[in-house]
Amino acid sequence: MPLVDYMASHPLAFVFSALLVGLLVGSFLNVLVYRLPIMMRRDWRAQAREILELPAEPQGPTFNLVLPNSRCPHCAHEIKPWENIPLISWLVLRGRCSACRAPISRRYPLVELSCGLFSAFVAWHYGFGWPAGAMLLLTWGLLAMSLIDADHQLLPDVLVLPLLWLGLVLNHYGLFVTLEDALWGAIAGYLSLWSVYWLFKLLTGKEGMGYGDFKLLAMIGAWGGWQALPLTILLSSLVGAVLGTIMLRVRRAHSGTPIPFGPYLALAGWIALLWGDEITASYLQFAGFN
Repeated sequence: MPLVDYMASHPLAFVFSALLVGLLVGSFLNVLVYRLPIMMRRDWRAQAREILELPAEPQGPTFNLVLPNSRCPHCAHEIKPWENIPLISWLVLRGRCSACRAPISRRYPLVELSCGLFSAFVAWHYGFGWPAGAMLLLTWGLLAMSLIDADHQLLPDVLVLPLLWLGLVLNHYGLFVTLEDALWGAIAGYLSLWSVYWLFKLLTGKEGMGYGDFKLLAMIGAWGGWQALPLTILLSSLVGAVLGTIMLRVRRAHSGTPIPFGPYLALAGWIALLWGDEITASYLQFAGFN
């Protein structure tokens, strides 16, 4: 039996396969989240020196998403392939480097586990087919963007824009919504936060959010249409307000401390894309509109 037919007729096999692939992708996302901001910062510096007509910085060793091989940040021990198996290696090594015994951050296995579970859930929710494959790509992209924004308050165009265009292309074929709804979703997503940004800036003289948030909401609109935007904005605002307040209290920071909004937008958008219709229908029924 061809693999495609087997996956289509065995839902649990598809879910398990998505879990395994998600674990592997999560391992790659750990590399991406760490290296991409460094690569971007180096590129910005090079561009700035070129504009200012300063001599170029000496070329260092190759640094990209492939090279150099991953190393222990404490002793520079090169991570062997068998030490880089998602989840299993961290558990076998008991969360410590095999060379210097320095602790390995729990974030690495948690990202791998989260990516695997999200992937398995998407596979279970959609079943085998193009919608599941597309939503897996989006899920991985949203997870990477959320982690980078949480670390650096940065939503890289190199991640956001390709997924925005991909959403429009997929909906040209009506994969999730019509192309018209997707187009207006992208436009409305961008302009809604752009308007809030400028209104806040005119009233306070401060910048309340970054342009990356506009593009991220436009991307969500390109995938789920304009219908996904109200729920995304509502959920992200509520969750952001609650968790933001908790984080400020835990860190004992003042109210002016910047808090990345991208992770809340990403999570709310993911929920809206998967359950938006059901949540909206339940709310309308609860409010007595149905």
